[in-house]
Amino acid sequence: MPNSVGENQTKRKLKAGELDLFMGVNQMRTPNIAMIAAACGFDGIYIDLEHNPTSLETAAAICVAAFGLGMTPIARVRRSVRRDPDSRLRRPRSDGPACQHRGRGQSRRRGLPLSAMGSPLRLRLRPGARLFRSVAGRNQHLSERTNLVDRDARNAAVDRERRCNSAVDGIDVVHIGSSDLSTEMGIPGQYQHARMREAYEATAKAARSHGKSFGVGGVREDLEFQTWLLRLGMRYLTGGSDVGYILSAGRADVKRIREARLT
Repeated sequence: MPNSVGENQTKRKLKAGELDLFMGVNQMRTPNIAMIAAACGFDGIYIDLEHNPTSLETAAAICVAAFGLGMTPIARVRRSVRRDPDSRLRRPRSDGPACQHRGRGQSRRRGLPLSAMGSPLRLRLRPGARLFRSVAGRNQHLSERTNLVDRDARNAAVDRERRCNSAVDGIDVVHIGSSDLSTEMGIPGQYQHARMREAYEATAKAARSHGKSFGVGGVREDLEFQTWLLRLGMRYLTGGSDVGYILSAGRADVKRIREARLT
């Protein structure tokens, strides 16, 4: 009998109130980045297709590699792509779709907030589980194993939009992309600014009131602030990316070598 593969550990942990840690993938193009992330202890990888030229074929290969390691791959889709742009990315997985990420451009249709579009549950129901599932049971199987992430609110409407979108059936994680939101607020990188703290608090409150998970991206190398977010209710964190970790480790190593005595 075929083995059951691809259980969504992230979804299980979120339901249990446990912390999920993801590594951002921006520049790496080979599937072994999933192995590197797994070796570091991350729960999943977050593939950025909005800000980088990574192809769908490459992203799919990385997703499958993560999938085989028991990790959860999440893909951030390009906001300019229309009509369910991530459906092709989800098909290569054998037991369910690549876990979804809906960017700002995908959280609205014709200017309407996400809640005005009706239930996003249909976004989960796509071909992909053909190797192990009959047609009759495929949709339910995919829905049970997909994470749908609603991310980022415009700075002037964080509280209103979060309260609105958090109530939508089918959303698993209500998420703030710290870099994007702080930039839109005109305070780039100032994640501990009072306005950013208000945004985190409003999002956490909205997520909690509707039984959703609260997620944050971009906050790294600041344990004190990360602890504050955890106490606020954050259970999904994309801390750093492949580029950030390489730069951090590389700079530290070069600094130590440069400071060594030559004689």
